[in-house]
Order: sequence, then C-alpha cells, then structure tokens
Amino acid sequence: MIYSFNNYIPVVHESAFIHPQAAVTGNVIIGKNVYVGPGAAIRGDWGAIVIEDGCNVQENCTIHMFPGVTVLLKENAHIGHGAIIHGATIGKNCLVGMNSVIMDNVVLGDECIVGALSMIKADEHFDARSLIVGNPAKVIKTVSDEMIAWKTEGTKLYQQLPHDMRATWTACEPLREIPSDRKAQASNYKTWNEKK
Repeated sequence: MIYSFNNYIPVVHESAFIHPQAAVTGNVIIGKNVYVGPGAAIRGDWGAIVIEDGCNVQENCTIHMFPGVTVLLKENAHIGHGAIIHGATIGKNCLVGMNSVIMDNVVLGDECIVGALSMIKADEHFDARSLIVGNPAKVIKTVSDEMIAWKTEGTKLYQQLPHDMRATWTACEPLREIPSDRKAQASNYKTWNEKK
C-alpha cells in the first residue's frame, strides 16, 4: 500500500513494482525497475528515502531514519530479505545480505557486499568493493570481479521481476491437486563460487 504522510505522497516510477502487502509512506522516491517485496516497510515520515533505478528491497525489509535524515539507495542496490537500513547511504551496485542491519550515517562505497546477518554500527564508512561481515561488521577482503559480476547478474533478475509481476501476477485460489502437465521451474543462475 502507498500512504501519504504530512502532505508527502510517495513518488513511484510506473515501471516499478510495489507489492500491495508492502507499506510505502510519505517522503519516498522510487525509481525505474525497482522491486519492493511483500512485508517491506519503507517509512519516509521523519526524513526522506530515495531508492534509485534498478534497486530491489526484498521481503520484510525495513527502511527508516532519525528525523531530518535522507536514506539513499543508489542505482542497482540489492537489499536482501529482512534487512534493516536505518539512516544509511548504500552505494551503487551494493548487496546487503539477508537480515543485516545497517545503522545511522553508515556509508557504503559502490559495489560493497555485506554478508547475511551482519550488523554495521552507526557512523561507519566503507571504501568501494569492501566485503563486510560480522557483528559488529568489519571488512574481511576486497570484493573480486567475479563476485561483483555474480551480484550484478542476480540483481538483473530482480530488475526483470517488476515487468514479469505486472505481466503474470494475480491473486488466485489454490489448486487442490498438482496438474499432470506442471513443469518444474528451471534457472541457469549460478552462485558466485560454483565450480564450472
């Protein structure tokens, strides 16, 4: 659902897909080909939230801030299931792993990868291509070309998803039996470290 707050109405590009079970409130700007999954809360009540083109905010993520702060997800940022972004700036083509917490005034340089379940303390700044893990999180190495290529390919799947959702997504009643002609879904997507 989209909600106005304090005379701010969210701005959502027509190519984006906001799941109706997500809540987008107030001073929020969402760019082209953005996917926002069910259960996400994007709350621009005390400050602003800008989600640039090609980003995705997956299921059950929370994006919020302290008063007067702008949260910025730069182009192609990929926010994994259940992550919390609170008052931070996420650089271009970054990946924030599932259930990570990114606190106030954190700045991730471009193409950083944050491991799942990581907790980044307030006011931390990270150089581009940092691989950040742990609680509290720290840099363990530089993101390789292979890792960022894998991340970029994964994000492309989410950039296609808004179109696919608009084309085929609909509420329905469940079937009670598996149809005999039902095909398994197939994908050629591989993890970044999968042997070839």
